[in-house]
Amino acid sequence: MSLEKILSISGKPGLYQLKTQTRNGFLAESLLDGKKISVSGRHNVSLLSEIAIYTLTEELPLREVFLKISEKEDGGEAISHKEPKIKLEEYFFEVLPDYDEERVYTSDIKKIIQWYNLLHKNDIKDFSKKAESDELTEDTNVIPGTESPELKPARASKVGVTKASSTRKGGSTKNTSARKT
Repeated sequence: MSLEKILSISGKPGLYQLKTQTRNGFLAESLLDGKKISVSGRHNVSLLSEIAIYTLTEELPLREVFLKISEKEDGGEAISHKEPKIKLEEYFFEVLPDYDEERVYTSDIKKIIQWYNLLHKNDIKDFSKKAESDELTEDTNVIPGTESPELKPARASKVGVTKASSTRKGGSTKNTSARKT
């Protein structure tokens, strides 16, 4: 299994494997304890295949970081995510020497190492990119009546990036426009 069906759910510990879609969201199975949970559209969910890490030159997909950790450890487990801050930063610098130290925090490094070890424990070690033909068929729509595919825009999450909060349904917003009297 690749990272295409592995999820990180905000507010929930560990990683989850996408099982099936439901009427109000989807069903996911925890990689920590094997329990299945229903995830609604309200949860902030990220696919591991869409997460990238900031480096000094580019944004590196998480799967490539996992490949580098796997190469460093010869396919074995990484250090514990509970190690001291200095040891975690030194380890991550050995794996990815050009990571952006200002935008990738220690908490992000802990999360990446914890995820890698959890995937390794669950025997998910395929961090390679999907075949080009598979990507083309999944990321394209054929416009009816034509032979040419239309590409879908891709959205990517980045570790170390905060998202702007949005107003929930039913929440009040302050109107700052002038009122007529």
